[in-house]
Amino acid sequence: MRKKLTITVDEKIYAGLHRVVGKRKISNFIESLVSPHVLDQDLVQSYREMAADEAREANAHDWAEATVSDVADETR
Repeated sequence: MRKKLTITVDEKIYAGLHRVVGKRKISNFIESLVSPHVLDQDLVQSYREMAADEAREANAHDWAEATVSDVADETR
């Protein structure tokens, strides 16, 4: 669910956002910058949950090992 947020910035910042990021992309740009600072704990918890899933970890390990062997077989 999305929520509307009204913020106030200097007009030079606003103009720069329009010039560099583009219209209709500013919200996503700001969200991508802010989210690591406010969703940190959720991300850590998600990684813990993924690591606890033994079947998933085994599958990821097998995939990584197969990828490494594929790269090792490449000629340079």
